[in-house]
Amino acid sequence: MASAPTDQQLLDSLDGDPAALGTLYDRYASLVYGIALASLRDPDDAADLTQEIFLRIYRHPHQYDPERGALGAFLVTMTRTRAIDRLRARGRKLRVLQHVERAIPQASPASTALERYSLQQCTERVRAALERLPQNQRRVLELAYYRGLSQSEIADDLAASLGTVKSWARRGLLALRDALGDLIE
Repeated sequence: MASAPTDQQLLDSLDGDPAALGTLYDRYASLVYGIALASLRDPDDAADLTQEIFLRIYRHPHQYDPERGALGAFLVTMTRTRAIDRLRARGRKLRVLQHVERAIPQASPASTALERYSLQQCTERVRAALERLPQNQRRVLELAYYRGLSQSEIADDLAASLGTVKSWARRGLLALRDALGDLIE
């Protein structure tokens, strides 16, 4: 009877054997999910984070250093870090939404045709300004504001350095400010 492969053997074989990821998942998914659920307190977010963690292991198995500890401990640390990033992103998103809500004048329930037209024009201008941005700047802003990802998560997602992501975000926001400055009071 053959002995079960070690974690390191499974990590080493991820490139050629997709079943290795399944074995790692079977070993550690409940641990990762449990940490994610305890941190995020939302089953859907915890499931998403669990998937993200194993996808990251699959794409970057070399990030685990067996000399620094067991794979389980590495996964716990990675899960906690990503959960904290998501909680911070939630907080940022909530603050941005609250700021926007305070800045937008309260519309009357029955908006006039002129108000609807004005809102439509503003929406079209914002979309057009976003489309004119270079792809990297637009992608960073979309990931940050539409998906709520942190800059670290965006850097991982785009396989770019954190400094590059910050630079793209800043340039994109400055370009939007220049293009839409007359809309900002």
